[in-house]
Amino acid sequence: MGAFTPLDLVVLVAYLGGVTLWGAWLGRNHRGGTDYFLGNRELPWGAVLLSVVATETSTLTFLSIPGVSYFGTLGFLQLTLGYLAGRIVVSAVLLPAYYRGDLKTAYGLLEERFGVGTRRFTSGIFMVTRLLADSVRLFATAIPLALITGWPYSVSIGLIGLLTLIYTYFGGIRAVVWVDALQMGLYLVGAFITLAVLQALVPGGWGEILAGASAEGKLAWLDFSVDPAVPYTFWAGLVGGGFLSMASHGTDHLLVQRLLTCKDLRAGQKALVGSGVAVVVQFALFLLVGIGLWAFYEGHAFQVADEIFALFIIEELPAGVSGLLIAGVFAAAMSTLSSSINSLASATAYDFWAPLTGREEDDGAALRAGRLFTLIWAALLVGAAILYIPMSEDAAAVEVALTIASLVYGAFLGAFFLSLARPGTGQGVVVAGMLAGVATVTAIWIVIPHRIGWPWFVFIGFLVTLMVAFLAGAGRGGRRPAEPAP
Repeated sequence: MGAFTPLDLVVLVAYLGGVTLWGAWLGRNHRGGTDYFLGNRELPWGAVLLSVVATETSTLTFLSIPGVSYFGTLGFLQLTLGYLAGRIVVSAVLLPAYYRGDLKTAYGLLEERFGVGTRRFTSGIFMVTRLLADSVRLFATAIPLALITGWPYSVSIGLIGLLTLIYTYFGGIRAVVWVDALQMGLYLVGAFITLAVLQALVPGGWGEILAGASAEGKLAWLDFSVDPAVPYTFWAGLVGGGFLSMASHGTDHLLVQRLLTCKDLRAGQKALVGSGVAVVVQFALFLLVGIGLWAFYEGHAFQVADEIFALFIIEELPAGVSGLLIAGVFAAAMSTLSSSINSLASATAYDFWAPLTGREEDDGAALRAGRLFTLIWAALLVGAAILYIPMSEDAAAVEVALTIASLVYGAFLGAFFLSLARPGTGQGVVVAGMLAGVATVTAIWIVIPHRIGWPWFVFIGFLVTLMVAFLAGAGRGGRRPAEPAP
């Protein structure tokens, strides 16, 4: 124990090389853009379920969530109550709308209801937000590689980005989904191995770990406080987490794209609701890892929360096991990064490039354009992750990424709600409501960041978007007649 050995390095390199080659091989028979970005809508729902979970949690679960419980309690678990509830709502309300027609991105639904300008506006916001949030995720993955090799974070980020790009470029969404399923299994195995090792390393094992944590109040997970400044409460979890999940899984193309690869609505609903159950179990598992690390390190005050689990893996685990768990870290990161690259390329191709060039029906051209956009977005994500390095000590990466996403998710959810409840609303009214929603939440974040916890951001943005849209619509004399969908 105590160092990253040659055996660990062999395990890590074998995994990275193997998964890269396998992912590229999965895309050997692509026939067009629909195949490249949607897998011909024939992927099994079980694989899609695992891909959804791997995409949304990724490195932030593996490295950051243990840091959250290390410094705090199990209160983060309250968010999962809303995560599950939000998915149930999306599966019943929004998902059926996606399976009507031939939508290729989540924002195609907004074009049907309001016009092409709303689609492009929302897709553009998605791109910026996804770039910022997933660059933070990519940075978090570079931490263990930098610790192992001594390389600068920028070099580590570049290597991870390159390997992920290779199989994403050649494999498309089919590679993304199947590699995600494999990688989720790997990092869950890593978590169970860690729990077993902590049982052996901490005197008294898990009995003493839990007894000590209970005495310090670290096992508390339900907080019924109504103080909006407290980020992790039952109400923030149920309402804030619920709206966050409705927005992320109902309006974010990163995750909606996965659901559109299923063969029909029923399969998509199974994948979506099942992923909610899996997330509850997964978050509980990694929060428990953080409690074990707190007992092992006796509450040592680490400066960077995201380094705690990475240091334990490298310094304390037996040879070979460290390599396996570090491979799990990379598995977690590559799953989200590949999904982000592919969804950004998909949105660029279908929301902007195809309609602007008049090639909506040219599936072969969409494939070629999609691969070009894949290269561009991979470079942008790597660059943004490198720019994040100087800010990395301010907060756990999981909280930074979720906060960034929450700034716009409320506006997204408001727009999609209007598309179902008031499809004749004017395009300018919808955009005005979204701008107001994003601006309000961003102002709260900048001006009074400690007065309102980030889990409330989506709910606030949603309400502001609807309020402004309704008021603006009333000021213009009500709704315009709904246009028939093309």
